[in-house]
Amino acid sequence: MEEKEYQIEDAEKHFDDREFMLDAINHKASWVLAYASDKLLADKELILKAVKEDGQALYYASQELRDNKEVVLEAVKNKWLIIKYASKRLRGDKDVAMAVLSQNKDAKIYLTDEILKDKDIDLMINPPKVEE
Repeated sequence: MEEKEYQIEDAEKHFDDREFMLDAINHKASWVLAYASDKLLADKELILKAVKEDGQALYYASQELRDNKEVVLEAVKNKWLIIKYASKRLRGDKDVAMAVLSQNKDAKIYLTDEILKDKDIDLMINPPKVEE
């Protein structure tokens, strides 16, 4: 969908208007979530749609949704760096770790020490040297 202009004043006025927020997300303006109510920031369907469009939207999500594997996986697939806003539990999840490390090995600094000890994760970070 094409971009559409949204004003901060409109986002503030519609802070609790789910349809307004969905429309903005559909028009590549997920920044409006910065003005959304707590109720909307805990709305899984809304946040899932937002992180699929822009992984950065995880930053605005409720703590519960930052601990929701489906939401976090969609966010990090879109933008690996957003892993830093995921819950500690999910920063130690193997599927999430593999999703971010497959995009950028630097993501390891945001993962838990425990998951970094996993043999598959370690292999992703430190692949064996190939003899030529």
